[in-house]
Amino acid sequence: MKALEDFTAAFSSFAWGLPLLILLVGGGLYLLIRSQFLPFRYLGHAISVLRGKYDNPNDAGEISHFKALTTALSSTIGMGNIAGVALAISVGGPGAMFWMWVSAIVGMSTKYFTSTLAILYRGKDSDGNIQGGPMYFITEGLGKNWKFLAVLFSVFGMLGALPVVNVNQLKQAINDIILRPNGVEVSFGSNLIIAIVLVILTSIVILGGIQRISRWASKMVPAMVVLYFVLVMIILGIYIEEVPKYLSMIVTDAFAADYFPKDKPFLGGVLGALILHGIKRGAFSNEAGLGTAPMAHGAAKTDEPVREGLVAMLGPVIDTLIVCTLTALAILVTGVWQTTSDNGVSLTASAFEQALPYGQYLLMVCVFFFSVSSLFSYSYYGTKCLSFLIGADKKHYYNYFYILSIVLAATTPFEAMINFIDGVFAFMAFPTMIATILLAPKVLKESKRYFASLKKTKS
Repeated sequence: MKALEDFTAAFSSFAWGLPLLILLVGGGLYLLIRSQFLPFRYLGHAISVLRGKYDNPNDAGEISHFKALTTALSSTIGMGNIAGVALAISVGGPGAMFWMWVSAIVGMSTKYFTSTLAILYRGKDSDGNIQGGPMYFITEGLGKNWKFLAVLFSVFGMLGALPVVNVNQLKQAINDIILRPNGVEVSFGSNLIIAIVLVILTSIVILGGIQRISRWASKMVPAMVVLYFVLVMIILGIYIEEVPKYLSMIVTDAFAADYFPKDKPFLGGVLGALILHGIKRGAFSNEAGLGTAPMAHGAAKTDEPVREGLVAMLGPVIDTLIVCTLTALAILVTGVWQTTSDNGVSLTASAFEQALPYGQYLLMVCVFFFSVSSLFSYSYYGTKCLSFLIGADKKHYYNYFYILSIVLAATTPFEAMINFIDGVFAFMAFPTMIATILLAPKVLKESKRYFASLKKTKS
């Protein structure tokens, strides 16, 4: 296990260098400026599209705008919001959250462009079914000479879609919140039992395809976000006098970079390392620029690519600016980030336990639904990647690999899993962002046409 942890740490460190930071943040800023801050100017229209005002059941695609967003959110609103934020704060202090905010704001533009492209350049799989995603907008938009980027994305996409962090942290939550406090001995056997239960539950849903996944996601995602929001708002109400202090600290520490827990000298007070750490955790949370969300949004029923881009850009707002911020404030105002050595989901559980009666059990309910919803949608992404590589008739083989990874994740250390996923996400981002930047003029042209048409309709 030590060798595995060392290897994945080296892999993550290699992947997350300055080139990727420039590509994700610099590329996102470029798209934001080129679009003249369009994501912020059409938030109201995006919400109207999401509510179904422009839905047409006769349009090409498989699912509604709302179901596309909830399917995408069911993968992003997961352990990145609970374990990822806790990890960011435990390593980088409150300032890490600021750079997650930056990641989300830039990510709104990135998701607008990538998901617009997912509809604009939809392709067909070997069965003749319409599909969307980076691998298709690379081959359809850039041409066959760029297919190597599509293959690169698909190979790493299959690995990035594995639910290893969600499963690992759900296992840790069950162990730390339910089993150990009640005197149950945690062992390889107990972890294996958890894995088997998750395998059965996941298999029932994922073998039904995108229609069944989207039905579950459209019910679970709104409910779990509301429940989590209510619980954290109660905590913030209890510690209301601490909230302004820590909101201020999130901003000031982002630039001072002079606070780190004494037992975690990893970043050494270097501002650049703090920025990289925050952007990495932000990418893990909202996945903007990685290419997963366009695969869900590419299945939407619409003949207007811009509409789906507008819906997609709401993802980072809900995921990072709202849910991640709530988690960060709960951890900060309760003080557990300074008084406990816990990490990941256990740190968030400590905050809930300190603030609320049976708070850790209420968090357990949220953790369960966050994790399970992610389990459902990630499998869809992996099957689409395999389908692109070897044919739609063989895509079901991915589900068996996916289910096997659940068992592996439940019996492997957290550090190894998070480093593995961080590294794989990096190699998904390179082809996605390169293609998006090259195809940005096509999105801008389509945007100009759509919004001109919208103004004519309103007038």
